Amino acid sequence: MSFLKKLFNKKETENLKPISNYQDFWDWFLLNEKNFYSAVKTNNSKTITNSFFNKLRPKLDKLKNDIWYLTGMLNKNIAELILTADGSVEKFYLIEELIRSAPKLNNWKFTAHKPENDIENVGISMAGYTFSSENLFFYSNDLEEYPDEIDITIIHDSYNEDNQSDIINGSYIFIDNFLGELNSLTLIDAISFKKKSEAEKELIPISKLKTFIIWREKEFIEKYEGKRRNTENDSYSSIEATLKNGKKLIGIFNTDLLKWDSKASHPWILKFEIKYNGDKNGFPNEKTYNLLDKIENEINSELKDFDGYLSVGRETADNVRDLYFACKEFRKPSKTADNIISKYENEIEINYEIYKDKYWRSFNRFKI
Repeated sequence: MSFLKKLFNKKETENLKPISNYQDFWDWFLLNEKNFYSAVKTNNSKTITNSFFNKLRPKLDKLKNDIWYLTGMLNKNIAELILTADGSVEKFYLIEELIRSAPKLNNWKFTAHKPENDIENVGISMAGYTFSSENLFFYSNDLEEYPDEIDITIIHDSYNEDNQSDIINGSYIFIDNFLGELNSLTLIDAISFKKKSEAEKELIPISKLKTFIIWREKEFIEKYEGKRRNTENDSYSSIEATLKNGKKLIGIFNTDLLKWDSKASHPWILKFEIKYNGDKNGFPNEKTYNLLDKIENEINSELKDFDGYLSVGRETADNVRDLYFACKEFRKPSKTADNIISKYENEIEINYEIYKDKYWRSFNRFKI
């Protein structure tokens, strides 16, 4: 340490401290915030990138890869730093926790997720096209089989087969900025795009989208609020199948849950993928089997059915065990999954994904 002190002053030495938690990150930020503030205030993209973003990126990566950021001056005195998951719902909880732990600084505002904006303040220009309330419209696709889904079609005046990629990307950015990142990602179930001449319903100005989403979400909450299920006495069935490579698959699923008529009350599906080195048939040996059961039991102890997290089933085949949960929300499942991965990373490979599927259609392949 004495050698380091000769090379670096106190501030430089503090900057070398590893980032392992939220407090470490904000301690580091406080050491540099005056320089960061000065960079943002220049309103020069090159200066902001070199003096702020290039230093911020590796520190955020220590907490979680692919946390993105936006910055700018809210007014002549206050700089804003927005942290965004850029569409990855698994990172939402971490960004929110990080922002909640931020220090109170007179010259900074820290924001989780891209915020919503009034329609008058939303206008996007990219790839030679504009996206605004003047040229964007929508209508709702009412699906008889799936009445609780918010499924919309977006119409842009210039949309055609040749520019569909540019129009779709620009429209998504517009919706993110209009509704806010959290609302656009979690409240809308499906978006499709059509040419104006192919519209199947009367076009609604995009300015009405926020009101429409709020109304539909209010209906949904009123319909399913308080829906919980105790799975203690549920029935389970096993399934067997043969994979394309000839190996066997064995699964066990909660048949009562798969027949449940309130699936939409638990619209978030959490899937764990646990990889192991199995026998020649792709199944775990006794030691690995016990470890897999230990991990599953630990997850179940964190994600309890009466709290809104339902264990739907599992399947084992070809050196992989998949676990499936249906959840009321996505924050606790994501955090639980990250903690499990961290705890067992030296013993076994675990991955997960969480996605919205109000009617559990991803389980239709389980013929029970």
